[in-house]
Amino acid sequence: MTSLGLPGGPTALRILLGSQLRRLREGRGISAQEAAKAIRGSESKISRIELGRNAVREIDVADLLSLYGVTDLDEREQMLSLASQANRPGWWYRYNDILPSWFQAYIGLEEAAESIRVYEMQFIPGLLQTEAYATAVLALGDIASDEMERHVLLRKERQRRFLNGELRLWALLDEEVLRRPVGNQDIMRAQLTHLVNASEHRNFVLQIIPRGVVGHAAPSGFSILRFGDREMQDIVYVEQLTSALYLDKRPEVDRYLLAMERMSIVAAEPRESAGIIRAIMEETGGTA
Repeated sequence: MTSLGLPGGPTALRILLGSQLRRLREGRGISAQEAAKAIRGSESKISRIELGRNAVREIDVADLLSLYGVTDLDEREQMLSLASQANRPGWWYRYNDILPSWFQAYIGLEEAAESIRVYEMQFIPGLLQTEAYATAVLALGDIASDEMERHVLLRKERQRRFLNGELRLWALLDEEVLRRPVGNQDIMRAQLTHLVNASEHRNFVLQIIPRGVVGHAAPSGFSILRFGDREMQDIVYVEQLTSALYLDKRPEVDRYLLAMERMSIVAAEPRESAGIIRAIMEETGGTA
């Protein structure tokens, strides 16, 4: 059983609860259809519960535990307490009026992750953006002007765990990301300087894929999130314009892990990153 009070917020706890319920069901040889009947729901509801996609009512957890033959009072109380904690809203829910549900799900996973590996070919990743750069990126989209400040504040809050050293980040960036103008020259200079400074942090690895290297098999940017609890599988996040993909099946995750490894091989060594950024800044009239 998983101990309570784990870091990571409700998303991590829902995933842990779901994995434990799935293990209990499969261990008893009970089908998802039978489990669905016990909580007066559908098989898809059982699937969402076991994948940690949705909050789950404590009464449903109690009925499932009874079906699975869990009678020990301490064990039942621990599972019900886990369900209660998993149903509490995370800090990011105060932004739910300006965020699509598919991205709220990502923030919950990001808050729960122990490490993130990200490949980006368009912009500096959100966890590494300065306020001015973030504002300029958001201005390229359909963000209402009266919501802009809250979106920027949200990005700053997302950066908290990384800046505190609680989250390990490994970023692979195409060189064009560093050259693509976002905002004005001062904004770009400050952003690149911020990257140089961040590259000195122990919890950050930065690799740059130089111009002219051989092509690779990743057609778009993606992130791979890894969690501290062994029961939580790696999750691949692929953001699209109006939605996102969350991949957690082992063969799919392995394909993305392989793509990331291949790109890290063709990329420049991490120790070269600061020099590459400084060279780009000198070309464009700035220094770091």
